[in-house]
Amino acid sequence: MNAAISARGLAFAYRPAEPVLRGVDLDARAGELVCILGPNGGGKTTLLRCLLGLAAPSGGTVTIDGRPLAGLRARERARRLAYVPQTPGSAFAFSAREIVLMGRLSHLGALGLAGAQDLEIVRAAMEMTGTEALAGRTLDELSGGEAQRVMIARALAQQPTILLLDEPTSHLDLRQQGSVTSMLRRVAHDWPMAVLCVSHDLNVAAAFADRLVLVAGGRIAADGPPADVLRPDLLREVYGIDVDLVPRPGSGPPLVVARVPA
Repeated sequence: MNAAISARGLAFAYRPAEPVLRGVDLDARAGELVCILGPNGGGKTTLLRCLLGLAAPSGGTVTIDGRPLAGLRARERARRLAYVPQTPGSAFAFSAREIVLMGRLSHLGALGLAGAQDLEIVRAAMEMTGTEALAGRTLDELSGGEAQRVMIARALAQQPTILLLDEPTSHLDLRQQGSVTSMLRRVAHDWPMAVLCVSHDLNVAAAFADRLVLVAGGRIAADGPPADVLRPDLLREVYGIDVDLVPRPGSGPPLVVARVPA
């Protein structure tokens, strides 16, 4: 199966002598949930910005469904790429349903009027994210997890082929983390679409991602199933700290526990 989004030889530098990305190759396919991990300053956020077209790479290419990202007009990008930032915006006094409906803007005609099909897509997006009961409430009336699910519903209403998220579980409690991560797995596998998210939490990412991509020093240090990436020698090299791997209760990849220096 061809990649929904692909980067080849991607390079980026804020200053000529200080490269942030160095020849990054990355693919994600429909039906796949990929989590990008790595230490602070390693290039994760810059990589996400390049994949979104928010930062122009100094080298290499990004393609969307086989087409160069740089050649897509803004409206076409919005129909293929959806982005959920780390912190939801205020959205003023819009209701959750109105916020989700905003995801249809790139599909509406010249008059900007939503039709029956648009409303059905909004309904399906809110059903998938479990936000139907929040439809009439404004964003500032919602908890962090509820607001995050509304913003994901808005992204789904765009009907993209690729969903990108920045730290989707940051600032969420354990219950909310579980709710958001299980929902992202359903989105990737059932709709389906390519889902890529940036995260700092190795254990949360390993529990729900199909693949982990470890970025360090502007390069891909590892790319594969969680059990293959979560290796003490590799994590020591990337994070500069010794770790222990502890069996996860039930099943799944091991838990990573950092060793506290004596």
